[in-house]
Amino acid sequence: MARRTDGARIERLRRLEAMLRSGEPTTIDTLAVELGTSARTIRRDLTLLREQGVPIEAERGRGGGVRIDRTWGVGRMQLSYAEAVDLLVSLSVAEQMDSPLLMAELGGVRRKLMASFSTEMRGRVRRLKARILVGPSVHAGLLAGHRAVLPRVAERLHQAFFEQRTLSIAYKSKEEQVTKRSVQPHYLMLCHPIWYVVAWDELRDDVRTFRCDRITDARLGEDSFRVLHQSRFETALEHIRIL
Repeated sequence: MARRTDGARIERLRRLEAMLRSGEPTTIDTLAVELGTSARTIRRDLTLLREQGVPIEAERGRGGGVRIDRTWGVGRMQLSYAEAVDLLVSLSVAEQMDSPLLMAELGGVRRKLMASFSTEMRGRVRRLKARILVGPSVHAGLLAGHRAVLPRVAERLHQAFFEQRTLSIAYKSKEEQVTKRSVQPHYLMLCHPIWYVVAWDELRDDVRTFRCDRITDARLGEDSFRVLHQSRFETALEHIRIL
C-alpha cells in the first residue's frame, strides 16, 4: 500500500509541476480540482517542490495564482535540493573571493536560486554558508606539498559537514606522520587553493585545523554535533589566515 501511495504522490507532483510550467497563474483551488485532491495537499506539494529547488512564484490579487517563474531556465536541469545547496554555497565562495572577472552576475544568480527555497530552507542555507569562510591565498611556500583532495575523502567530509556528524580521519602531518582522529567538522576555510577543516578534535578535546589534502582516509561516525559559535575557533582561524 505504501508503494502505491508513494507512486501516486510522485505522479501527482509530476503533473503539478507540468501544470505550473504553463506560465499562466493558477489558483490552488483549481489545481486541487484538476488533480483530484485537497487544497491542503496542494499546499504541501508546493512546499515540497520549492524545497527541491523549483522556483514557484505567487501573484496576489484578483486574477493571481501560482506558477513557475517564467525567467527561470535551470529548472530543465532538475536540480535536487542538495545540488542547489552546493551550487549556492559555491556561488557564495566565488563572491567572497572578490574576483571581478566573469563574476558580475553571481549575486543575481544566487538571489534567484535562494528565492526558490522555502523560508525554513533559506534559513538552513544561510546557516550553512556562514560556516564556509574564505581567507587570503596561501603563499608559494605552502604549495610545494599541495595535492588534490582524495575523492572518497571529499565525499565523506562533505556529508559530515552538511549533516553535522562526527568524522574519523587518518591525517598525515607535514612530517609525514599519520595519526587517527575523531573530529567534528564545524567550519571550512578556503585559502586558495588549499581547503582547511576547522574542527573539534575529540581525542585532544580541543580545537584543531586540518588541511583537507592531507586527510588520507575518512569514515562517517554515528554521532551528531551542534555547531559552536565561530568565536570559539577564532584563534585557529587567525592562524590559518597568516600562514
